[in-house]
Amino acid sequence: MVGRFNPRLPDGGGDHDWLIWDNAANGQRGSGLTKQQAAQEAADLELQYDAHGYRDKATVRTVDPPVPVEVFQPAGRLDAWVRENGEWIGRVRRHDGEYTWIPHTDLRRIEDQ
Repeated sequence: MVGRFNPRLPDGGGDHDWLIWDNAANGQRGSGLTKQQAAQEAADLELQYDAHGYRDKATVRTVDPPVPVEVFQPAGRLDAWVRENGEWIGRVRRHDGEYTWIPHTDLRRIEDQ
């Protein structure tokens, strides 16, 4: 279940009050983070866990160094893959630092700019 972990800012929170929400457990993981730290940690947790617990290592691939990709327009840099429901889904860090998950069929590699 990609999307299990989401960075959240509680009502009235400040710059270092971000936390990670675990949708499968319906609870919080980590706190006192900046928005960027919470986004990075949530994206890293997606590589480690699916909806049922630890991800099988055979269903995760990292891309090092990350490569630029596009989905009809530049999307960011692909740095990892997870396999869910028989399909590979790429973790892409957008230019604003946020992460998005995109099916492999929608991604195209961009030659380095």
